[in-house]
Amino acid sequence: QVQLVESGGGLVQAGDSLRLSCAASGRTFGRSAMGWFRQAPGKEREFVGSISWSGANTLYADSVKGRFTISRDNAKNTLYLQMNSLKPEDTAVYYCAARAESPVTSSSRTQYGYWGQGTQVTVSS
Repeated sequence: QVQLVESGGGLVQAGDSLRLSCAASGRTFGRSAMGWFRQAPGKEREFVGSISWSGANTLYADSVKGRFTISRDNAKNTLYLQMNSLKPEDTAVYYCAARAESPVTSSSRTQYGYWGQGTQVTVSS
């Protein structure tokens, strides 16, 4: 089992950068692909990015490609999301998620069995 706790959210201005972290506990972190999702008010939770268990493969939503970078440090059991050139439309609650015992990236919410509680990111114009 994996437990996930996000941190690093906050209020920033358009064009600023922010780095989110997700601390994971549980023996399966190093064998699990991880992902970031976000949910804006009144909208469904959407895929942001995913990273394979080794970190060698990543996958991004078109809306964040070139601006966001997902990474992980398996020695520290931590997942990161570096967000640059933030836009007001990036405002949302950001969630990290883990695939149970699967090393492969995925953009589908249903492929992730473990979720954090979320961290709020607000980008002002």
